[in-house]
Amino acid sequence: MISRSLARALLASVALAASIVLAGCDTDQVSLAANAKANQPVPAKLLSAMVEKNMDLQSPILVRLFKQEAELEVWKQTRNGQFALLKTYPICRWSGDLGPKVREGDRQAPEGFYSINPGQMNPQSAYYLSFNTGYPNAFDKALGRTGSQLMVHGDCSSRGCYAMTDEQIAEIYSLGRESFFGGQKAFQLQAYPFKMTPVNMAKHRNNPNMPFWKMIKEGYDHFEVTRQEPKVDFCERKYVFDAAKPADAKRDLVFDASAKCPAYVIPEDIASAVREKDQRDQAEYNKLVAKGTPMARMNTGIDGGMNKIFASKIPEGSTGLSENAEGSTLEMLAMAKAPGTIPGHVNPPKPNLDAAATASASQEPVVAVSAPAANTRVAAAQPAEKSSGGFFSNLGRKMGMGTADTTATTPPPPQATASVAPAATTTTPPTAASRLKAAVTRFVPGHDKSKDAAKDAPKPAATVAAKPVEPAKPDTRLAATRPALKPSVNDGASEATQIMGAAPVVQSNSFDSRFGAVK
Repeated sequence: MISRSLARALLASVALAASIVLAGCDTDQVSLAANAKANQPVPAKLLSAMVEKNMDLQSPILVRLFKQEAELEVWKQTRNGQFALLKTYPICRWSGDLGPKVREGDRQAPEGFYSINPGQMNPQSAYYLSFNTGYPNAFDKALGRTGSQLMVHGDCSSRGCYAMTDEQIAEIYSLGRESFFGGQKAFQLQAYPFKMTPVNMAKHRNNPNMPFWKMIKEGYDHFEVTRQEPKVDFCERKYVFDAAKPADAKRDLVFDASAKCPAYVIPEDIASAVREKDQRDQAEYNKLVAKGTPMARMNTGIDGGMNKIFASKIPEGSTGLSENAEGSTLEMLAMAKAPGTIPGHVNPPKPNLDAAATASASQEPVVAVSAPAANTRVAAAQPAEKSSGGFFSNLGRKMGMGTADTTATTPPPPQATASVAPAATTTTPPTAASRLKAAVTRFVPGHDKSKDAAKDAPKPAATVAAKPVEPAKPDTRLAATRPALKPSVNDGASEATQIMGAAPVVQSNSFDSRFGAVK
């Protein structure tokens, strides 16, 4: 079965190439067939999965993206006509925040429903392979939203895009290509802030984007109950799903995103199923709110997200907004195989110091990583000058914590006398400033905690008269030192360093420079 599928795919490629020669310049077909990277065969493992799930190689596909979970799903139509999940890909990097893209240059990855036709497939991408999401769609344009060339591509580097590894985008591209060979004119891309579950809706109920999210949740629900690609239209600056003309209509429906909606109906079987699902979701949502489900913190200090599988492989790895309290920790995924080669220039989302300042002082960091190799390329901040007293000295002076040097000194060994009176010590309750300092310290890469531990050690009080006692045992507790960083996944990375969270330098022949996009 697999060998027949491969043979059929190769024959289709040959036939399509021949048709291009005969028919001249057809840009859609050229974009699919005239590049070696774009014609990599569908992997045998995926072909086996299709056989198990009763799918044809060239049947239609549908793609769903989830920012918070940092996942891309590829669904494929089975022989019974419904879509089934073929494979879930962890997203290597996306930028911005939860919420739709609004304007050019805001670094937001788009959210909503988009259509991908053969002309949007880009085999010449500087980011290995890519396809254009089609942003802005008619709804975005009706709201005056701007932006261009927002892609799903390889290279694991994002400025408004959804970035995969090169190996991942090669697979996804091949699945789209085969669906076009099979006759699908365009496949649907659905982009969401998170999986539209009652739990997530309750957690984000305070987000100003909630009205928009409730609107696109209708399309999410249409797909969930039917397992069919929902028909998408726009009118009155809103989405409309699976609209059909009334029985007494004499003309076909005409939709305009900026105009009044025409009279339409939703087929009763779909409408009733969606209504029942919405009622169940709303009941669960009300229970969660009533019992005080905490609302998600607005993580404005973090730029986008990264799937935890990738974050666990990168020095100072952070998942950003894709961090999920119910999910597995990065330590649990430390041995998980990252699907594809992670480029050496990739930076994880930068730490949110505002969130760190409010964290509990007893909370431990999510990731412990070891020291990088000599040629490892990691995000690094420029060290402060010695004369300035260091970052935390300056912070301490601003917050009224004194001007003492932060360098710890080794205490002298205890005297070997039998008549030393024990020193009485007093403990001063921690101040708000010290708690802030302790919280922030844990999230600053490269800071030596042992210095702060030694500095903040309680000072001995005045000696009081007491009878001779046995010599006090030396305090053998040591200040916890920060584990060294992990070696980079890509040993061939450049020696140049880059500030964490900064956009990577793009070559002059890059995807961005060719299209002039600012994402």
